[in-house]
Amino acid sequence: MAPLEPWEKVLVEDEFTSTVHGEVLCTTCHEGAQSPNKDEAHINMISDPSAAPNQGCQMCHSTETETFENSLHSNLNGYWTAIDARSAPEDHQALESMFGNHCSSCHTTCGDCHVSQPNSVGGGLIDGHNVKKTPSMTRNCTACHGSRIGSEYLGKHEDLPGDVHFRQGRMNCVDCHTGMEMHDSTGTCTECHTTPEEAELLNNLDRYSGAQIPSCESCHETVGASGDANPQHLLHQEKLSCQVCHSISYTSCDGCHVAVSEETGNPFFSTEGSYLNFLIGQNSDPNYHRPYEYVPVRHIPVDTESYAFYGENLLSNFDAKPTWEYTTPHNIQRNTPQNESCDACHGNEEIFLTADKVSPEELQANQGVIIDEVPPLK
Repeated sequence: MAPLEPWEKVLVEDEFTSTVHGEVLCTTCHEGAQSPNKDEAHINMISDPSAAPNQGCQMCHSTETETFENSLHSNLNGYWTAIDARSAPEDHQALESMFGNHCSSCHTTCGDCHVSQPNSVGGGLIDGHNVKKTPSMTRNCTACHGSRIGSEYLGKHEDLPGDVHFRQGRMNCVDCHTGMEMHDSTGTCTECHTTPEEAELLNNLDRYSGAQIPSCESCHETVGASGDANPQHLLHQEKLSCQVCHSISYTSCDGCHVAVSEETGNPFFSTEGSYLNFLIGQNSDPNYHRPYEYVPVRHIPVDTESYAFYGENLLSNFDAKPTWEYTTPHNIQRNTPQNESCDACHGNEEIFLTADKVSPEELQANQGVIIDEVPPLK
């Protein structure tokens, strides 16, 4: 075996040996062989014991790993929910090839959150070999969720402040997104929906179908309740999502296309551009948990030719889903331009998704989102 370069070495500090994970033999998790000879020691070694199918974490953490397949970080079902809706079954094989090259790298293992940075952003141990119970917000969470959520939440856009929960409360991602949610994305739903048929149905729903956990009211208990000092909360309670009044400009993207480089053979993607905006659209799929009429909408970068490298017309049902979609930006402010006064929103066409703001080729897909008549100032 050739000598390892410095960046290829794994640092196991003395501190690790005094932790609970350091009490077991290396081979318990990584297999290989207990040998002073490096070549022999690394035969059949598993570099990431938390990755399936081995998933060594289940030896001690059975509760967390038994729902591993229900975690969106593991199964990436969110991608397929959107891809299947816009495509036809006969094109699934070509789309699987596309998915394997461009989407599957977002799959994460236990180690990607608790030991190292995710492989999709280059890996690298967070704190030697120490296992961190709480993921690092910047090295783990926003390492993947950075271009939109991270930049919005941390205030990385010029002249736009970070989310009030970060600026004033220094709240970490896990203060709202609990371990249960991360380990089992359907866990909060199956507490009520208990039959196998209902559980199967949950796998085909999108993230705005289930209960809002946490909701804004989880912490702000008086909002919309009897005696709320702000009459606007009572007036708009089920008409608007909270973000309509309390978020500011966020990132939208256009025209993502995927391909494989002729020079290197590596897969890559490119987008036509990204930009900051704030637009209110119709809630295209109101439900029990989200009855709102109006919600913020963000443009997602899919277009009819996004996957053209892998075949013709692979998104034959492109119009089945809107390209301007319900969004929950992570840039909450108490005071925003749209809640300064009634006419900042009512009668203000600039902040509503009207047909003139939608590309002609996307008009049909967004019929359920486009605002036909801006709420007037009464």
